[in-house]
Amino acid sequence: MNEDAGTAPHIRPPIERRRVMVRGIVQGVGFRPFVYRLAQELGLSGWVRNDGAGVELEAQGTTGNISALIARLHGEAPPLASIDGMESMLCELDPNDRGFTISVSQSGGITTSIGHDSAVCPDCLRELFDPSNRRWRYPFINCTHCGPRYTIARSLPYDRATTSMAAFAQCPACADEYADSGHRRFHAEPNACHACGPKLSLLEAYGITVATRDPVADALLRLLCGEILAVKGLGGYHLMCDARNPEAVARLRQRKSRDDKPFAIMVSSLASARHWAALNHIDEKLLDSAERPVVLCDKRESVDHELHGVAPELAWIGVMLPYTPLHYLLFHDHAGRPSGTDWLNRASDLALVCTSANPGGEPLVTGDREATRRLMGIADAYLIHDREIVVRCDDSVVRSLPAVRAGDADMQFVRRSRGFTPRALKLACKGEPVLAFGGLLKNTLCLTRGDEAFLSQHVGDLESAHACQALDDVAGHLQHILALTPSAVAHDLNPDFPSTHSAEALAERLGIPCFPVQHHHAHVAAVQAENRHSGPVLGLALDGTGLGTDGRDWGGELLMVDGAEFSRLGHLAPLRQPGAQLAMREPWRMASSVLHLLGRGDEIAIRFHRQDAAWRLENLLDAGRLCPPTTSLGRWFDAAAALLGICERMGYEAEAAMRMESLATRFGPTLPLHDGWRIDAERTLDLLPLLARLADERNAARGAALFHTTLAAALESWALDAVTATGIRTIALAGGCFVNRVLSRDLARRLAARGLDVLEARQVPPNDGSLSLGQAHVARKILCAGKF
Repeated sequence: MNEDAGTAPHIRPPIERRRVMVRGIVQGVGFRPFVYRLAQELGLSGWVRNDGAGVELEAQGTTGNISALIARLHGEAPPLASIDGMESMLCELDPNDRGFTISVSQSGGITTSIGHDSAVCPDCLRELFDPSNRRWRYPFINCTHCGPRYTIARSLPYDRATTSMAAFAQCPACADEYADSGHRRFHAEPNACHACGPKLSLLEAYGITVATRDPVADALLRLLCGEILAVKGLGGYHLMCDARNPEAVARLRQRKSRDDKPFAIMVSSLASARHWAALNHIDEKLLDSAERPVVLCDKRESVDHELHGVAPELAWIGVMLPYTPLHYLLFHDHAGRPSGTDWLNRASDLALVCTSANPGGEPLVTGDREATRRLMGIADAYLIHDREIVVRCDDSVVRSLPAVRAGDADMQFVRRSRGFTPRALKLACKGEPVLAFGGLLKNTLCLTRGDEAFLSQHVGDLESAHACQALDDVAGHLQHILALTPSAVAHDLNPDFPSTHSAEALAERLGIPCFPVQHHHAHVAAVQAENRHSGPVLGLALDGTGLGTDGRDWGGELLMVDGAEFSRLGHLAPLRQPGAQLAMREPWRMASSVLHLLGRGDEIAIRFHRQDAAWRLENLLDAGRLCPPTTSLGRWFDAAAALLGICERMGYEAEAAMRMESLATRFGPTLPLHDGWRIDAERTLDLLPLLARLADERNAARGAALFHTTLAAALESWALDAVTATGIRTIALAGGCFVNRVLSRDLARRLAARGLDVLEARQVPPNDGSLSLGQAHVARKILCAGKF
């Protein structure tokens, strides 16, 4: 025994080497630098790198320190990271390992995701407004915690070389930051500065560059003088003008052929937003989030006077905060270029209309030459930069909506796009990859991988050749960025939709199955998919239109959905649509249909004397020609709006329903009309008694409130009848009518109070923006069952 008596032997702690694979949103969010710093702190050797599946690392050191590393990867991940899974395994020790490094990315099968675009973080804002900082007022400041991701990425793994920043070589100062493990910009792929990064330019209306030392200052001056500017953002251009200048707002409407459809405004901060909107705590959280969506907020009474023409006839206004450094610089100039960020805590009177830069109905403009060509006659000038937008991605639109079930989000999407794309939605189980093409309006696509669904950014309405091309571009990009070839495609049942044609063409090229999915079945399936509900549900699918299995126009459906199958348990009483497609845009026609049903057809010509065709509509309804029936709840909304004198013709989709909701919101709660509906033995829900009451209502706001509360009570009764008949106690609320907050909140509470499990769309919109998810869900069920 060599050791002295009483002296404890020195026992070296065991050394091990462990390989760790991290899956989720872990590329482009500062995850490798985060791992590097942890390893340095814990005295570990090894390496970390991006690969096709996410981030892979090997760490060598004491067992305790490696365990600590793994625990801290979960608990202290960067703010933009999202870990879906982590696996580790022991591997051979490397006796020559002496330090920890960031290694070259590995290619291979892609099973990871690119991070979403994120608003400027507080640290970057402090630098942006610090005159002593070398990035003072640099329009493209970013770090590992913020900035562009998805919209600049060409492929995975996410490295500078695979983004549109590859064109900009870093200067020595930026390169030093990029290589410094202790710096916030360590491996920040879009890193740049005034010396080496993208540059701004100001162009005149016809694309001629303006000779100016400061494009931002000149752009602001033009906005304040009433001009309309096209401003290049992250996923496309915005059209901007001074929201307080009614002539500029009216001119933008006229040039963009936008009629009365509401505009969103951009303001400098929450302090400024509170001047225009009555914000609740959910609104404030959403506005100030890294995703920076447009948030539909209850507007203050001063808005219609001070921001005349921005959001007419509505109880809410779309508000957004700046999310790019360039946006912030416009407001900073207006504030007088103060040092620091305290100015953001004070309200500013600058409000800018901020709307998608696209000629009416076409996709968002992304390219510089494209902008000067397609926006000619709309924009007076262009504030552009030379960093390419790789992926078109419009702003997301959300509204606060209190959760009925524990664990549900307290918001609802109207449009899910920038800031949330390409986040994956977790599905209940793994399945074959399916690419679904959505519908005609508010189009999105969905590509599934394993137990994940990737919903594309908002494509829009497929009513132009440009939009159809954008659809095909997004389909190709999704397959490329995820390195997936689908095993099947899915589309709407309607054979005339461009999305159907694209799906069929792809299926033929790849030699794979192609599944048509009925519109309202897809709506309910989308709610099932996002809630990971695998059992049968009763679905209330309520919207404007969708082709039914009988070849007729549906839109007010009570369905039972189980796996890939559905059955129609009931529907709204059909209304005839005089003038067919015209009736979808002219609510007075639907009101005339109701008056005819009530035996009051002789009132049509008098009530709607301002409409040229009113005098002959009674005869058209008598003859039944050009009057196809529909069960659409959207058309019942239209009829009610016209009977109440709220809206006879619509300038944009769902205008009548939105104005009805606004009036009901302002009027407040009221009791339902207890005999306002009928349900027959075939479960046909007839709202004619309610509309007979509204036909004689002189107070439009009271009538709107009565319509909403009676409708919610009627739908509750309808659903309970189906619950009794089927024993199914889970109800899915689906379809565009549930974007209506008054209806969705009232009905969900009523059903929950009955002890029913209410499933709602929270991670995706309830409208047609979620159809692709539902189609993919149904197609996966068909593939799993092998019934094709």
